[in-house]
Amino acid sequence: MAYKTFAAIDVGSYELAMKIYEISNKNGIKEIDHIRHRIELGTDSYLTGKIRNDRVDELCRMLCEFTDIMESYKVDGYKAYGTSAIRETQNSLILLDQIQTRTGIKIEVLSNSEQRFLDYKSVASRVEDFQSIIEKSTAFIDIGGGSVQISLFDEDSLVTSQNIRPGVLRMREELTRVSYRSYQLEDIVEEMVCDSLESFREMFVGDKKIQNIILVDDYVSLIVQRNYLETRKKGQVDARTFLEFVDSMKKKKAIEIALSMGLAEENISLLHLSALMIKYMIKALGAEMLWAPGVSLCDGMAYEYAEQNKLLPSNPDGAFHNFEQDILDCARDINRRYHSIEHRTREREMIALTIFDNMKKNHGLSKRDRLLLQLAAILSECGRYISLANVGESSYNIIMATEIIGLSHLEREIVANIVKYSTENFEYYEILGRVTTLDRESYLRIAKLTAIIRLSEGLDLSHKGKCDKLKIVNDNDEMVLMVESNADMTLEFGLFDKHATFFEEVFNIKPVIRQKKSNI
Repeated sequence: MAYKTFAAIDVGSYELAMKIYEISNKNGIKEIDHIRHRIELGTDSYLTGKIRNDRVDELCRMLCEFTDIMESYKVDGYKAYGTSAIRETQNSLILLDQIQTRTGIKIEVLSNSEQRFLDYKSVASRVEDFQSIIEKSTAFIDIGGGSVQISLFDEDSLVTSQNIRPGVLRMREELTRVSYRSYQLEDIVEEMVCDSLESFREMFVGDKKIQNIILVDDYVSLIVQRNYLETRKKGQVDARTFLEFVDSMKKKKAIEIALSMGLAEENISLLHLSALMIKYMIKALGAEMLWAPGVSLCDGMAYEYAEQNKLLPSNPDGAFHNFEQDILDCARDINRRYHSIEHRTREREMIALTIFDNMKKNHGLSKRDRLLLQLAAILSECGRYISLANVGESSYNIIMATEIIGLSHLEREIVANIVKYSTENFEYYEILGRVTTLDRESYLRIAKLTAIIRLSEGLDLSHKGKCDKLKIVNDNDEMVLMVESNADMTLEFGLFDKHATFFEEVFNIKPVIRQKKSNI
């Protein structure tokens, strides 16, 4: 049986971890080793913006040991991801180069949305009941060292995903600046988190009751998984039992809690803060059940590796969760927030994707680029909420200021630029390159996708859904767009050249519009 051995390294805010997996089509993803080392990188980066030299030395020493372990397992591949502790250092490029030079390990820094999406993938791919859980109103809560991500699901769809601060490590560091007695801790934590939670509840939850919370963290998940709360099912605890557990913690000393649960005493402060945050989330959302699957970022990395190398088990029933749809749902949520009218963008989305799919030999773009095009079509009018005159620029600012779960910062910038230049004069790289960090490859992706979006807008000027069906025929240097429609398309015919000019410049193909009576 053919299998791959993969190593996933998580350079976290307060822990360095590596998991070794065996991955095959037959048996799926099997964890065979887990190495953890406590190192609080976030303590430095959150306070000073840099990581102390002695901690960098410790990190490099452990990564060298990880290299030896990977060689002993003869791994076929590895990934090393850094999260907020490295993301927020002022000298991250220098730090990453130093680490790679000393250890040979290349660390890639995840954006917050990429990190949370991998955590989310790890749960969705490992929890058997995941699909049935999110069919009910469910909050997916991912507590990290720097911040907390809250994602809402309802009827199997992602409704929204928001990032709030602080996370547990950042909170602990902020509390060191506050002079308080132990009995005041709960009230202080409540004041630190409840304002954001109240805003979240009012904006995204309303009167709806959230039945379930799915939890990803490094402390509370551990005790729920080990069933220290003595619940009927491992990994699950009802809200009432959990709240009683949190209340009992304030009556015990840290050493007592550590001994009773088999945890290191230095971890108890973060366990307590994490538990308090969950307590207030349960109260704010009205949740009845807490699920803690006990997965980590490394599990999401293994799933991503298996997915990229086509090593996931065959799935004839189509039971795997559709992660791409979650990204699209997130974009549609942004549209709703800014009162975009969905039917206005649906037609443009359909036309743009049809053009993309019929030009595979011409554009040289990937499946991921198709997703970015679809996102740009969905978000093409969100800026109308701010300005009807400067839709492109306003949409660009909204997209750049809004996290889209599953997208990197670069991908979000690509989408924002496509939307911007769909209505504004396109800037060539010689000019744009002076004011942006976009590389040439990304710029060309923007140019090609912008050309497709502009052409799709040329067939949907009035947003009245005139195009019942679109068929594309390639004829030498021309691309004939055969539109089936019974509507009057005088406007579209008259202004089509305006929208087709840039397309012809980019692809050296002349688009031609034809109309055919529709049977619909």
